[in-house]
Amino acid sequence: MGLAAGLLVAAVTLALPAVLDDSALAVYILLGLAAMVTVGVSLLMGYAGQVSLGQGAFYAIGAYTAALLALNGAPPLLGLVAAPVAAALSALLIGVPLLRLRGHHLAFATLAMQLILLSLAGQLDFTGGDIGLQGIPQFSVGAFEASSASVYAYLTWAGLALVMLITHNVITSRPGRALRALATSEIAAASAGIPVGRYKLVVFALSATFAGLAGGIYCFYTGYVAPGSFPVLISIQYIVMAVVGGLGTIWGAVAGAAAITLLVQGLDRLASLPGMPSYAPSVLSYAVYALVLIVVVLFMPHGLVPAVSRRLSRRRAEVPYR
Repeated sequence: MGLAAGLLVAAVTLALPAVLDDSALAVYILLGLAAMVTVGVSLLMGYAGQVSLGQGAFYAIGAYTAALLALNGAPPLLGLVAAPVAAALSALLIGVPLLRLRGHHLAFATLAMQLILLSLAGQLDFTGGDIGLQGIPQFSVGAFEASSASVYAYLTWAGLALVMLITHNVITSRPGRALRALATSEIAAASAGIPVGRYKLVVFALSATFAGLAGGIYCFYTGYVAPGSFPVLISIQYIVMAVVGGLGTIWGAVAGAAAITLLVQGLDRLASLPGMPSYAPSVLSYAVYALVLIVVVLFMPHGLVPAVSRRLSRRRAEVPYR
């Protein structure tokens, strides 16, 4: 993205919280949190070639870590810093055995990890059981307290900007070039002397770090976390967002998160219409996710952002010089 386009996006991002109402702000915040996690998923799938169906678990670890610290008297800022650290350490611990698996075996293993984590959170006393943790204090730094949704919107999108900056620095660095080789062929990368296992583990932990940061912000924004806040569907949602936007692209992750978040909000409103059954939201979500994936794979196999970028490049190439 060019400098002018980047400045325009930054200006719109800063202006929106001031003009959106509370319901629209809630969507805006959830969109930013989803984009934060999706950037990590896109990095994991697009560069390390790993499919994780358990990214919601690291989102939950971040949320529970920040919530438990804040409820036990720790400064909220410490809780927010600890959230991504806890998620990263968990990923390093879990990743050592899990990343020996590949393809659908890894996907199902990470899915099982999330199910186990949610089951434990629903049974342990210190996590609040099925009821969860309530009364989480507002995020604050010194005397400043985030008492409005607009403050959380700025906090969320500042976090997203940090995640995007870190990802950009990673993929443009020397390790990033090694990751591209890893995504192309793991065997070729290993034969070239690239420490494949170490790189895969680092990317796995980095993607978990992003999810943990999003979870930390989420817990302070909602003031409540429970196992039901992190359903398995949310991990599937992040993968759909990454694929729709374009794997391995930073702006693709943001575009995919925006498209799917707005689509989900529309489906929720449709499902809440009189006469719709209680199971309508989940059924509609699964059906539409499948339909969106089919359309993207058939007509834009590399995702929205790469498809649009190629089309714009082609048009610029067709413009005659004067």
